[in-house]
Amino acid sequence: MKLGNTFTRILVALISIPGLLAICYFGEIYFLIFTMTIALGSYYEFALMAKIKDSYASRTVGFSAIAAIVLNNYYGFIEEASLFIIIILALSIVELFRNKESAIFNIGVSLFGILYLGLFSSSLLSLREYYQDENYIMGGYLIVSIFLTIWACDSAAFFVGTAIGKHKLFPRVSPNKSWEGAIAGFVFSILVMILAKIILLDVLSMTDAVVIGIIVGVFGQAGDLIESLIKRDAGVKDSSSIIPGHGGIFDRFDSIFFSAPVIFLYITLF
Repeated sequence: MKLGNTFTRILVALISIPGLLAICYFGEIYFLIFTMTIALGSYYEFALMAKIKDSYASRTVGFSAIAAIVLNNYYGFIEEASLFIIIILALSIVELFRNKESAIFNIGVSLFGILYLGLFSSSLLSLREYYQDENYIMGGYLIVSIFLTIWACDSAAFFVGTAIGKHKLFPRVSPNKSWEGAIAGFVFSILVMILAKIILLDVLSMTDAVVIGIIVGVFGQAGDLIESLIKRDAGVKDSSSIIPGHGGIFDRFDSIFFSAPVIFLYITLF
């Protein structure tokens, strides 16, 4: 990594992280807009990568469907099964008029992008809104803690992997990632989440903190690998260059997209 690029990454992080933490803290409409932005931005980047493989995701239906999923998660204006029936009907009918390569590939890539980025991002919103009334701020602390855990996981995996990584994790997908780095990321995920529980999240038990740390350590890294798989298939290094020094929106939030639904399932079911 070049020095100039490293400086750009650090500068952008220093500018954007305080704003992100504030959005997580205040929640409500601010976090709804944030969730909508990263979901729609990631779908746009996903559609561009799919296009390289001659699969044309429907942007009109895709954007509308993701916006509807996220808004419905927040306001609850329609039953979810009905919403997905409408989305599939719209996707299928619109494809009749598009005449772009394979209809099967187009519908498939559109539906995958809608479900992946729409449902997974709305899970993040559900986590922020999970605690209500006097405990509402706890949802903000939970999201902040998850972000901090993901950043710690990524940093530990990078630095340990760079220093002592010898055993490749998934060379076909991401040749620079190692088992040593992945294990370090896993361990730091648990440690940071435990620390977050002690400092911020008294509503969680120690078991909850450990489990959420494990989820981030496993599924956060899996989300990063899956996005790497998509990028490698498309032959691109980053999903886009919209964030200076960091790549695309999908690049920055792939781990949180994959972790959020699993954490939400854990919190609601257990």
